[in-house]
Amino acid sequence: MQITDIRTRIVSKDSKMKAVVSVTFDQCFVVHDIKIIEGEKGLFIAMPSKKTPDGEYRDVAHPINGEMRGTLQEAIIAEYQRVLSEQDAQA
Repeated sequence: MQITDIRTRIVSKDSKMKAVVSVTFDQCFVVHDIKIIEGEKGLFIAMPSKKTPDGEYRDVAHPINGEMRGTLQEAIIAEYQRVLSEQDAQA
């Protein structure tokens, strides 16, 4: 499975949640609402989730293994940084 597109929507440079992205796989499956968050150790991704009746949040979609999570996170953060650089160049 290959990542074929990443669409990035910058939310705020001043809050912990930096952006929301949609990732397309093999030009035929998309996952919306992946969040880019600034944590204590740097940027990381949070998968789309929904609130359960007992108040907890459960991921709607997520990678099955650490290797895929790493690949996905690396690609998303690289695209986010590219978009930020492009915005800074236009400013």
